[in-house]
Amino acid sequence: MRKKLRIVALVVISLLILDQAVKIWIKTSFSSDEVRYVFGHWFALHFIENQGMAFGTTFGSAIWHKLALSIFRIFAIAFIVYYIYREAKKSEVRLEYLIAVGLVLAGATGNLIDSMFYDFLFSFNPCEGFNQLPGSGKMMNCKDYGFEYPVEVRYRGFLLANVVDMFQFEAYWPKWMPVVGGEQVFPAIWNVADSCITVGIAWIVVRQRKFFPKKEKIVEENN
Repeated sequence: MRKKLRIVALVVISLLILDQAVKIWIKTSFSSDEVRYVFGHWFALHFIENQGMAFGTTFGSAIWHKLALSIFRIFAIAFIVYYIYREAKKSEVRLEYLIAVGLVLAGATGNLIDSMFYDFLFSFNPCEGFNQLPGSGKMMNCKDYGFEYPVEVRYRGFLLANVVDMFQFEAYWPKWMPVVGGEQVFPAIWNVADSCITVGIAWIVVRQRKFFPKKEKIVEENN
């Protein structure tokens, strides 16, 4: 059991370090909305921040919306940690499965770290679009291009900071295709943490027959 937990912990910690290293590099090296292409013109580093869930999904303008999301992440992380510890005790549980669950844990934790600490580590610019939140009722003066004007900004503080995103595919559907022709194949901008969650869940779904053999046998017997 301890060996399994050590390996999973190493994977989670390594991914968290990678996630935070990339985010801090982007925050300190890129301008807002800056795009730098890598691997040709089909993949880009595009610095934005989002106030909501994974892949830039928004979650509302009230303070409790953001707090609810962050608190949900805390409970989800606590549950996943307990779940990994409980499953690691079972000899029949594959290490591969625990690592897949660990990816989900790393992703949820990585984005939570942003929300917890980034408002204290980095300066706040009310002129940035991702720091503005219509309907919040919190007004600040934005001094931009020599003009000063009031804007509504997001809430700030512990569990309220934005999440940093940077990865974006620049692939487009062929224009001759109906409905989606000329549109981006995957327009969302994401980060390492989002990737960990997606890969972890996909891994579990694809390998479920190996991860849950007893359940599969019971279903086959009942049929």
